[in-house]
Amino acid sequence: MPRPDAPLPPALVIPTAGPSRRRGAVLRRAVALGAGAALLLAGCVAPKEQATVDPDAPPPAQEPTLGQEGDLEAFYAQDVVWEECGELECATVTAPLSWEDPEQGEITLALRRAVATGGEPLGSLVVNPGGPGGSGYDFVEQATSLFSDRLLEAYHVVGFDPRGVGRSSAVDCGPDEVVDAFLTADPPFESPQDLEDQRRMLREFGEACRESTGALLEHVDTGSAARDMDLIRAVLGEDQLDYAGFSYGTYLGARYAELFPENVGRFLLDAAMDPSVTLDELVVGQAIGFENALTAYVEDCQAARGCPLSGGVESGKQQIAALMDRIQRQPLDTATGDELNATLAFYGIVVTLYDDDFWYLLTAALDEAIRENSGSILLELANAYLGRTTEGTYESNMMIAFQAINCIDHTSPERTFEEIQALADEVAQEAPTFGRDFAAGAGCEAWPVPPRGERGPIEAAGAAPILVVGTTGDPATPYEWSVALAEQLESGVLLTWEGEGHAAYGRSNDCVLDAVDDYLVDGLVPEDGLVC
Repeated sequence: MPRPDAPLPPALVIPTAGPSRRRGAVLRRAVALGAGAALLLAGCVAPKEQATVDPDAPPPAQEPTLGQEGDLEAFYAQDVVWEECGELECATVTAPLSWEDPEQGEITLALRRAVATGGEPLGSLVVNPGGPGGSGYDFVEQATSLFSDRLLEAYHVVGFDPRGVGRSSAVDCGPDEVVDAFLTADPPFESPQDLEDQRRMLREFGEACRESTGALLEHVDTGSAARDMDLIRAVLGEDQLDYAGFSYGTYLGARYAELFPENVGRFLLDAAMDPSVTLDELVVGQAIGFENALTAYVEDCQAARGCPLSGGVESGKQQIAALMDRIQRQPLDTATGDELNATLAFYGIVVTLYDDDFWYLLTAALDEAIRENSGSILLELANAYLGRTTEGTYESNMMIAFQAINCIDHTSPERTFEEIQALADEVAQEAPTFGRDFAAGAGCEAWPVPPRGERGPIEAAGAAPILVVGTTGDPATPYEWSVALAEQLESGVLLTWEGEGHAAYGRSNDCVLDAVDDYLVDGLVPEDGLVC
């Protein structure tokens, strides 16, 4: 079962550990900020990070030639041509496949913008909704209702699909049936042979991605995406980059600030990643975060009428764990005729924990599963998270981009079955309901592309003030990570929202909204440590 995260859309941010209930993947950050509409109709925090086909979008640039002589200046000097794209504007720009060796080839980046509604805009605000794998291109449309009128008057909001994602030069892993088999698989993890089977499955899937994607698969790391953002800054005609990143987007923004501190303008990093934590610390942090969110949900559920969970909070959580064990042994039937296995059930439960506005959906899903032995609502929620249709096809490449980017961004230690079980037992002490689902399983060590570089603290010395926003009840990016990033950044300023859910801007209160708008629009940096 995948381990939840930014983003992406939705989410958020540790390497996957193979396609099993006993391995992990970070839940998209697509629910709290924008996938909500999709969830209500059929959504981690934030925008629904899906890239659907837009008939009004311009085609990718053909036969790019800017880097044939290895000259980066040619990339920076290119003109960006905006075309009407529905009610918004779209464009493509060309970037080097390899920033270290531009002669290796070129890629295209898809951009989309909402023109400022005010008469004298400050410039462009580049946005990223999370993931990795979330579509900034799609997020622009959601930002027009998510961001304040004041912010939309002041800025052209520009989103882009990072390399490997959506409409930009993208990761491809073959037919949907191959992708679906990988993402929804629920193999056992009970023996060393199970571990080897998971590693083989990940290796074979990765090779399919390499065959379909080509050389790009080796260049989808966040460092390269950060360099792409500086190229975007330049072609937009901006001396400095103004930026709003959520969940994984905070790591992308921090990497940019590390590489180009002199080009940092007004930076909002909401629901922050801590770039210094180890992979094990990421696992523990998210497991505890979602355990705390589940505890808050059960308390709220049991305080209302119609809650399917009886007894106290611990009893309620034990009933959820028992349901998951039952589904592990025998998948539930659904109205579509498909079976709901434990991997899909896990997605369906955890996706609702990104925002307390969606807790009522979890209540309905649990009531149906417990009282009627049906997994229809949980399947619907899982499909909304995955961007998956009832036919098993996918609306975007977010989940496979998530896999490819995470596995190139993180070093994954190769452990024995016994060592993984010991870690899972340790995590389960802190997060008894889902702890083992976060910790047990294969890691990215079987991915065919080796990781690039080591993660560590980011100081970004010399950068202008950077606003870091953390939510105390954030399950996907625990509040402590925002505190840590604000402390690491030489110019970091911390704003705290005492609330539940993933990320704060656009879904919290006027205190957060006004503080962020004052900073982005007027350049007024809030007092470090302000609590809303």
